[in-house]
Amino acid sequence: MFGDRQPHSACCGARSRRAFLSDFGLGFTGLSLGAMLASDGITRAAEPNSVTPSPLPPLSPSPNHHTPRAKSVIWVFLSGGYSHVETFDPKPALNKYAGMTFDKTPFENPVHSPLQKKRFRSVLAEEINIRDVYPTIYPMQVGWNKYGQSGIEVTDWWPHLSKHVDDLCFVRNMWTTDNDHAAENQIHTGRHRLDEPQPSIGAWANYGLGSFNENLPRFVVLGGPTRSDTRQSIDSYYLGPQYAGVPLALDPKNPLPFGIRNAKQSAEEQQREFELTGQLNGLAAVEYPEDQELRARIKAYELAFRMQAAVPEAIDFSQETQATTEMYGLNNDATKLAGQRLLAARRLVERGVRFVQVFPSAYGVWDSHQKLKENHTRLCATIDLPIAGLIQDLKQRGLLEDVVVVFCTEFGRTPGLERRAGGVDGRDHHPNGFTIWMAGAGLKSGYVHGATDELGYHALEAGHYVTDLHATVLHLLGLDNKRLEIPGRKRLDIDNGQVITDILA
Repeated sequence: MFGDRQPHSACCGARSRRAFLSDFGLGFTGLSLGAMLASDGITRAAEPNSVTPSPLPPLSPSPNHHTPRAKSVIWVFLSGGYSHVETFDPKPALNKYAGMTFDKTPFENPVHSPLQKKRFRSVLAEEINIRDVYPTIYPMQVGWNKYGQSGIEVTDWWPHLSKHVDDLCFVRNMWTTDNDHAAENQIHTGRHRLDEPQPSIGAWANYGLGSFNENLPRFVVLGGPTRSDTRQSIDSYYLGPQYAGVPLALDPKNPLPFGIRNAKQSAEEQQREFELTGQLNGLAAVEYPEDQELRARIKAYELAFRMQAAVPEAIDFSQETQATTEMYGLNNDATKLAGQRLLAARRLVERGVRFVQVFPSAYGVWDSHQKLKENHTRLCATIDLPIAGLIQDLKQRGLLEDVVVVFCTEFGRTPGLERRAGGVDGRDHHPNGFTIWMAGAGLKSGYVHGATDELGYHALEAGHYVTDLHATVLHLLGLDNKRLEIPGRKRLDIDNGQVITDILA
């Protein structure tokens, strides 16, 4: 009758009135809640004590730490590691010294730089430890030009986005430590795979902010997580499951599992069912006040009911003009998938979603160990028009004043030619220096911050570890990264990061 709840034993004294009422109320009718929770794999926490449960997350905007510059974030992630030197950080020296080894150039050999050991942290396998030190310089595989009034260099693989460089803010001295694809999690959580997992940047934003729209999740994920071992990229860990990202499918008829009312059930019947479930949930919450997963699931059921109308409407492109759908490339098979996800992101932030994490391409496809020119030519063509369309669309709607767009990957590619497995036309993983860009609320536009060395190897000056990017995004949302603390969970200095103040408008 009580499922996995343990009855209060006589040796523990008289049963509390709260426990008696909740057990009585849950009774046989409470099995419906138990069945739903069991089907979701929910396990309960320890027996409750007299502590009053803390309130559930607010449904209105929370107080900010300081005046926010932005209301929402669209975080675009390209999985696999695009080549920074063949996208947004062209390096003419790679062509000039092509075929030479690092020690034959007039520059300091980057492998001998103190930065190599300071920033490099790999797993123990020797074949991985040596991966990013290929010494033979590989020339750029594409041309480049300066664009806009700002004269920012972008390669020829971005003909549409290059028209918008005066709206973008480039950070060319990013670095991270994991040189394998666990870096996909690191760019989102700030932690190396050998460390304890941490909440993702989207979860922290969700935790720190309230909602503008109680009918939609605060943290939505489109196109991901790309596979089970990248779940960390959207997870919330010790913040509680209610703060994790909610993946949505771009099908208005079935945007999320069990998100549509059964055709055999009337709206009135469903309403009564949810009202009963709500009453039962309330009784369960009284007896188990500290069970975060139970409370999160209760919250999820309530949100799921409200989302049934809101989500299909949010991702229904039939309301968009032909000009808009063409702007995102929805009329072309090559650009359609990325375009759909980015258009959906715009519609979601327009409706008050705080953080939208977009995976416009499949897992690892940018990982060009071989055939870099062929792969990047094709892949850039799938993203170039849709991401340019997003910037143009946000700007013309006035949303670029309220939304921050982040465009990133997990690391760059090596300046040297990858020789493994007889490679002749690719680059390996390169965490030592790479480029991301941002655009929108509170940021300088047509601006380049930082640099890598002449060969594109190391991020110069102090460089920016990935949590500097997190701190900057949270700052723009009105949150002080260092004040987002959980009792009993001490964050490291590197977890907090430093705001990149030079790029703030």
